[in-house]
Amino acid sequence: MILFEKVRWKNFLSTGNQYSEINFQSHATTLIVGDNGTGKSTVLDALTFSLFGKPFRKINKGQLINSTNEKDCSVEVEFSIGTISWKVSRGIKPNKFEIYRDDKLLDQSHNANDQQKWLEQNVLKMNYKSFTQIVVLGSSTFVPFMQLTATNRREVIEDLLDIKIFSSMNNIIRDKIRVEKESINTLDLKKESLNDKVEMQEKFMNEIESQGKERIKDKEGKIKTLNIEVDTHIEHNNLLQSNVDDTEKELKEVVGAGDKLVELNNYRGKISQKVASVTKEHKFFTQNTVCPTCTQSIDESFRINKIDDAQTRAKELQSGFQKLEDAIKTEQERERHFSNLSKEITKLTHGISKNNTSVAACQRQVRELESEIQTLTSQLENRNTEHDKLETFKSNLQDTYEELVSRKDKIKYFNFTYGLLKDGGVKSKIITKYLPLINQQVNKYLQMMDFYINFKLNEEFNETIESPIHEDFSYASFSEGEKMRIDLALLFTWREVARFKNSVNTNLLIMDEVFDSSLDGFGTEEFLKIIRYVIKDANIFVISHKTGLEDKFESVARFEKVKGFSRMVD
Repeated sequence: MILFEKVRWKNFLSTGNQYSEINFQSHATTLIVGDNGTGKSTVLDALTFSLFGKPFRKINKGQLINSTNEKDCSVEVEFSIGTISWKVSRGIKPNKFEIYRDDKLLDQSHNANDQQKWLEQNVLKMNYKSFTQIVVLGSSTFVPFMQLTATNRREVIEDLLDIKIFSSMNNIIRDKIRVEKESINTLDLKKESLNDKVEMQEKFMNEIESQGKERIKDKEGKIKTLNIEVDTHIEHNNLLQSNVDDTEKELKEVVGAGDKLVELNNYRGKISQKVASVTKEHKFFTQNTVCPTCTQSIDESFRINKIDDAQTRAKELQSGFQKLEDAIKTEQERERHFSNLSKEITKLTHGISKNNTSVAACQRQVRELESEIQTLTSQLENRNTEHDKLETFKSNLQDTYEELVSRKDKIKYFNFTYGLLKDGGVKSKIITKYLPLINQQVNKYLQMMDFYINFKLNEEFNETIESPIHEDFSYASFSEGEKMRIDLALLFTWREVARFKNSVNTNLLIMDEVFDSSLDGFGTEEFLKIIRYVIKDANIFVISHKTGLEDKFESVARFEKVKGFSRMVD
């Protein structure tokens, strides 16, 4: 059981720099009163903020710090569980989140989210939703049980019955199922791979044993054929090389024909110039008896001598020119022969190169075949090694198969367990067991408040409401006062269940403005009887601005606002 002792706060909402403090155990019933805006509901916000890091009302965290002082916002709550005392301290500007056990500060190395999770799961044993259903009945900002979704209703009841562990276990089992499925998929792939390896190794060994020698013989035959081909190419090359040698010898005899031809052509040009000069001179003296330049008569005997001399020289030059032409033709023929011989040598050399390429290719094939023969020979000599490899593959395959069987058996167990832990499994049976008690208690409290209806929750936590007059009622069809009675009945029931299960049992009960609008005078009196005589072992705080209630409570805490700051009045 959680025994809340006190909560204190400063620079929180409208509260100033001096601590305000509420002692939760001083009286059985306490009325908290004050005008609107005086800060009487601040106690709820301070309590939920200290425990869960968020206020009860819909207020942003940044708005919690006092707007005047703007710093050093601090909230502390003290409680005990058994013999252990606890204190939770939070602050804004600077930010602070500290947990004390027996006045010793706990490890602060974890982040705030992890600390909060640890506090809820290991100390409080409840979250914000459970707290607001068992400890608090609030005003318009509060969502009563009947207005929660089916999922959130389930969460509250699972917390009350202390069966949420099954949901956690279910999540763990679900993760295990996922891991096992991934492992099975991996093992299936491994099994297929090993099956392929075994099959390939068996074929390989069969090939080694049945075809190894035949393949060696076949490769040796190919080597022999290739060597013959190499010899043929070499023989052909020898013949081609002999032809090259003969051609090169013949080529030497016509070397220089081109140079000589150039020289002869130069001579021909010079002779042609001389022939032209002699012809011009002969033509001049033949056609002219008077000098065209000076108009003097040319001596006849001189002219005739010049003509005869030109004719003689022309005949000599013509004879030499013909011999030169014959010599040029000879050299041209030698030059053509030189070109043909060069082409022939190039052709023969290309043939030798082609044969050398073929020889190299054959020799390469011979080396590859020899390497393959060596490998096959080695394999034949090492059949035992290959057999051992095959046995290793088979052993790994068997181990994989056995692991697959084991994991499939495990996943069957996990699936069975998962089915038990689902909402329709063990949890459903436990909830079904307690539903009659829950419904009985709700109706008991409703009758105490003179509200005679038959209220039932089913396994999906949907309500069925019957009355002596009408059927097919729903929570939404009732007035606000009637809804409040149902909300109160459920609140009291949850506290009874919590006390019975000792799961989230607590001494504290806070009700915010339950008298102010929804309960009429008669309902108020009945409600006061319940909290006075029925709700046992509880410290009850009622927040209200309704007048005329002070004499009905053991203690009254009054809030007022002075100079803009909220404070408690002694």
